[in-house]
Amino acid sequence: MRHLHFRRAARTSALGGAALVAALALTACQGGDTAAADNAAGSAPQKPAAGTSAAPASDSTKTDGSGTSASGAASGSGSDTAKESGSATRAPAAKQPQDSDTGSGSLPTCTGANTKLTITSVQRPVNHMLLTVTNTGSKACNAFYYPFLKFGEAQSVPPVVEDSKPQAVVTISPGESAYAGVTTSSADGSGTGGYSTQDLAVGFQDRNSGSAGGMVDVPLGKDVYVDSTLTVTYWQSEMDNALMY
Repeated sequence: MRHLHFRRAARTSALGGAALVAALALTACQGGDTAAADNAAGSAPQKPAAGTSAAPASDSTKTDGSGTSASGAASGSGSDTAKESGSATRAPAAKQPQDSDTGSGSLPTCTGANTKLTITSVQRPVNHMLLTVTNTGSKACNAFYYPFLKFGEAQSVPPVVEDSKPQAVVTISPGESAYAGVTTSSADGSGTGGYSTQDLAVGFQDRNSGSAGGMVDVPLGKDVYVDSTLTVTYWQSEMDNALMY
């Protein structure tokens, strides 16, 4: 009986060892398969995710030896090219217009050197005379403000009728004329300090209200009576405007 029990125990031990060996072998096979699978997965090329570049990430940071990445250099080059292109196609700045002879500021001032002056009596209104200035030059000239008048030995020029001031400077073209009305005395005899004279001198003004050229003698042709109501209008481009004050 004891021998039989021993043989059973030995058989059970042998079977258990065989089972243990088989289990170890199976575990080793499974471990090898898992490692092989991991190695296969690691060596297989990875498909890039959608929307990303297939180029290796290291290419985008490759330098050219100067510390500047290739992508950065390309970006800078493109920016410089855009700047050069923009500067090459930019239109030149417009030039400022130059003064021309048609502008009032560039025209000469009317003076005794480029004009002729005449004065005549008129029937209406009474005690009025018409002073005419004609451009005898080759260019248009500006007749600024009003004429300075000196009758006889007068020590001052007569005042101007302010209501007669035109909206713009009167420009006289070659051969054309401008006009000024002169009230010599009051029609009702209310003026004072009256006297008669055959002498008249006329002066022009510049744009700064200063004298332009010398006084010009203008023949009256007869005695003219003047008193304290003596006045003159601004230069007018129309005769009727000069005689309405």
